[in-house]
Amino acid sequence: MPTLTAPPRALAPAEWTARASAHAARADALTAARRARRSRHEKHAIEDFLFEYYPVRPAQLARWHPGVGVALLPDDGPDVRAALAERAGWRWHTTLADDGAARLGGDDGAARLGADDGTAVPGQDDDDAARPGLGGSGRVVLDAAAFLGDRGEGVRWLDELLRRTASRPAHLGCLGLHEWAMVYRQGEHRHPLPLRLGQAGTDAVLEAHPVRCSHFDAFRFFTEPARPLNRLQPERSTQPDLEQPGCLHANMDLLKAALKLGPACPGELLLDCFELARDIRVLDMRASPYDVTSLGHAPVAIETPAGRAEYVARQRDFAERAAPLRASLLEVTGALLATA
Repeated sequence: MPTLTAPPRALAPAEWTARASAHAARADALTAARRARRSRHEKHAIEDFLFEYYPVRPAQLARWHPGVGVALLPDDGPDVRAALAERAGWRWHTTLADDGAARLGGDDGAARLGADDGTAVPGQDDDDAARPGLGGSGRVVLDAAAFLGDRGEGVRWLDELLRRTASRPAHLGCLGLHEWAMVYRQGEHRHPLPLRLGQAGTDAVLEAHPVRCSHFDAFRFFTEPARPLNRLQPERSTQPDLEQPGCLHANMDLLKAALKLGPACPGELLLDCFELARDIRVLDMRASPYDVTSLGHAPVAIETPAGRAEYVARQRDFAERAAPLRASLLEVTGALLATA
């Protein structure tokens, strides 16, 4: 039977049930508009992005985890016992006896780490059903060694990416030109929105500004004529070499990192990353060539001095907001790797 390498921190039932309930309510509020749109078969060019690109489902956000190194204590209440019995059946979870012996649970619906390059893995079910539990009599905790045994390469890749990104100064002033490069000299566009300056005006803005996009997952969507305009030619293999903490998409991708860490990531941190990504996405589209006034947003006109100043200020704010979240995610990867 597996045993944990260090005693986990314990949460009393009153604390962890309150945190789980608060998390569920917060996630419900964050996903209410998305769920309502889906029921009406409606799309939203800004707000749907997080759910479709990463991808993330409301049920994933609603499931609370205490994170690596935290044990949930039982009591005699039937609700607590039932909740622990369910959690004990989730993949990579264990029920601890007083001697530290652990029994592995069943399958968890948490987001998978996927390929070592950090690409998303689709296919989780929204109901995220757990396997039958192993009993609610003991403390329930994530077995970090078991998780690392299955997802170790991805965790190590993510740890390096986060650590190297955090070590660099923030480069500000890219002006979100990646969105302009995605429609450069392109007759058809990804979003059903008009271009604010028309096609010729959009192309002229890109040609008039230096393009220095360091984020591979933005660069890979550049149109073919736009790719040579970029001063960098990022590849997946060079992502840890180029990622920098001022990049909007690198900071949005903290949500992807939290999802890939699955039950090792505390639920509160997951939702913090989701909220950051949601807010960054709004700036991303406001500063894009698309006219988003029909969605209730004023443009950030990066072709003007005032617009450029606004973009840089907001970019700086997001970099500062992202820094502690990146540090918290590194605490998670560090705790996992410490079990190796």
